[in-house]
Amino acid sequence: MPRTNVPSIASIARLLKAELQPIEGRLGATWRVAAICALSAMLFMVYQVPLVAIGCYLVLFLIRTNLTESLLMGLAICILVALIVPLLVLLTQIGINSALWRMVIIAVASFLFLYLGAASKVGPLGGIVGLVIAFIMTLLGMVPEGELATRGILYAWLMVLIPMGVLISFLAFTAPSPVKKLRAVIQRRFELIANHLTGQASLDTLQHALQEGNAPFGLYTIFTKAFYVTNRAEQQRLQAGLEGSWQALFAATALPEGALSDAQRHALASRYQDLAHAYAQGQTAPSAARDLTAWPLKPDGAAARLVECAVQLPNALQQSAQPPKDGFFFTDALTNPNYQYYAIKTTLAAVFCYVTYTTLQWDGIHTAMITCYIVALGTSGETIHKLTLRILGCLVGAAMGIAAVTWLMPRMTSIGELMLLVFAGVLVAGWVSTGSERIAYAGVQVGLAFLLTVLQGFGPDVNIDVARDRIVGILLGNAAMYLLFTRVWTYTTLEATYRGLAQLSQYGRQHCLPTLEAAQLQSLAPYVWGQLQTVREQMDYIWFEPQSLRRAIPDLHAYVQVPEQMEHAYQRAAFPSDHGPTTAFNQLDDALTQLENSLATLQPTSSS
Repeated sequence: MPRTNVPSIASIARLLKAELQPIEGRLGATWRVAAICALSAMLFMVYQVPLVAIGCYLVLFLIRTNLTESLLMGLAICILVALIVPLLVLLTQIGINSALWRMVIIAVASFLFLYLGAASKVGPLGGIVGLVIAFIMTLLGMVPEGELATRGILYAWLMVLIPMGVLISFLAFTAPSPVKKLRAVIQRRFELIANHLTGQASLDTLQHALQEGNAPFGLYTIFTKAFYVTNRAEQQRLQAGLEGSWQALFAATALPEGALSDAQRHALASRYQDLAHAYAQGQTAPSAARDLTAWPLKPDGAAARLVECAVQLPNALQQSAQPPKDGFFFTDALTNPNYQYYAIKTTLAAVFCYVTYTTLQWDGIHTAMITCYIVALGTSGETIHKLTLRILGCLVGAAMGIAAVTWLMPRMTSIGELMLLVFAGVLVAGWVSTGSERIAYAGVQVGLAFLLTVLQGFGPDVNIDVARDRIVGILLGNAAMYLLFTRVWTYTTLEATYRGLAQLSQYGRQHCLPTLEAAQLQSLAPYVWGQLQTVREQMDYIWFEPQSLRRAIPDLHAYVQVPEQMEHAYQRAAFPSDHGPTTAFNQLDDALTQLENSLATLQPTSSS
């Protein structure tokens, strides 16, 4: 359950200890990101391409324990940057001789791309594009000649292409096969079900696997199809296994006591073990025993669904209903003013920081403007969370960098030694950045501050003034973002989660027809669980809100329990106690009415 009060120091220590524990894929992602950064730094040094620290930062920003996602995002950034380079050349010609035009370009481009990132599937890439355009415009004041400005744009292009090229090449040869990863996920799910049926796995373990959903593994299927890494029959089998294993987990978590005899449980567990073994080996599972389909089970019950999954797999399950397909823009892109407010606030903070360090003639603190784009998120709670991680990560990374510059750098004489230093520093940052969203950004910031400190030219350098300026800039940017996101057009985490729950309730109403059958609810369950998991993750940021904003809801403890209540209500409707075409409708209708009444009493007051 999400936390609703500010945690104690002891609870924070326990959280950090848990978050820093080894998890599947963490070690592999950590050493790979360290190696990619070290190799990228070498290429920057050898060919004397500037902005090496920012280039390596992009690698840290993209790396995930899901390395397939990192590879796809690297490809996307290469394509995106190639598309905006001609735009940058055009904007450079407009703004190179006019400070006013540069300011207009920064404001308009920032607003448009930040809005696009917030209101569409572009996501954080929109902020990156806005940052690149704004940063190039700020450099024009220091580069008065058009030819030099154009060369600067090409260097900026190389700053992206070098680390992305290393990342793509390195991961293409060393990352685990997405086919093997998919097989492992499906195998783990089937083994969990088999162990649960025989009493060796708890219901909580199944619930955790269920809440994971299919979204984190969807990129594996996209990659296998886009690059044809396996034949079409295997692609279909893996897709069916991913969807079918989730449906089987859904049924297993709803299985009532006594629905199956001990003999039936062991027979069904044996079938799921066979499926797990077959998927692990990349083989087709043998046909299920005929007596499984002859069991006298309630048609809409969880036991019947569990048997259906066991019998039909590895063939695709028949879907009685299809979840809604989202377009490029979110459904409320034009009606939700918070997307516009988000873009305006971030743009104002960035322009303020730019004007500040330009007026002071202190270009070393230009990280203030960069900070505004990097830490900006939709709600005040998420933004303050990221600000906190950025400040802590900045201090830790700067301390590591200053220590290296003071005691190690004077003894270094070659780029090879500097590569080893980069590898060691990024190894520490990478371990944190490949954790959960609670701490991941702190690792990214540790790496950035460390790299900005130790990578200042094209070889070892012992100047620590750069580290001081970068820290001041980061703190200035954080202060500007904090004030704007907590004082102007405040959009709290409470409001965001309430909107998500209300939209999900409305979706249930739209699909809750009197003729709706339980099988349709079962088919729609992955979509509902995915939306609820998004809300649950947002609720983790509630305690980062200022106390004045957390008071906007009458009963916070009751509020954070709503997603769990909605899960239970939906599950009861999907596997009704009585069979009949209107039973599922009646149960879901009653459950939604109760939840809507609860939401009405718990609705947060506006803080705008």
